[in-house]
Amino acid sequence: MTKAALQQAMVQKFVAVAHGDLAQVQVMLAAEPALVNASWDWGGGDWETALGAAAHTGQTEIAAHLLAHGARLDIFCAAMMGKLEIVQAMLADDPQAAHLRGPHGIPLKQHAAIGQQQAVLDLLASYGV
Repeated sequence: MTKAALQQAMVQKFVAVAHGDLAQVQVMLAAEPALVNASWDWGGGDWETALGAAAHTGQTEIAAHLLAHGARLDIFCAAMMGKLEIVQAMLADDPQAAHLRGPHGIPLKQHAAIGQQQAVLDLLASYGV
């Protein structure tokens, strides 16, 4: 059985509120669990998920809630949340990932900085970032 596609307006709103409104994220996710990994294109290929929104704004509670409900962890969220071993493993596999940019072109280093993750910042510095 094929599920219907999510409404675009709902996806856009969910990603937007994930920049800082935990209560609204909880309400929307409870009503539509499939939103957890939905992504929105803000234009020009600037794709963002709710987890990506939480990651570049330092919203650790939102990120933790999304992860607990099945969001797919990426290097940007791992950096913001200080998941050093995960970032280390990803960079060991692909050293150029240290130079990646996430939604809105925000560099990986900025994700670690917004989360105040000095160990991740030190790791990135060892990769020339």
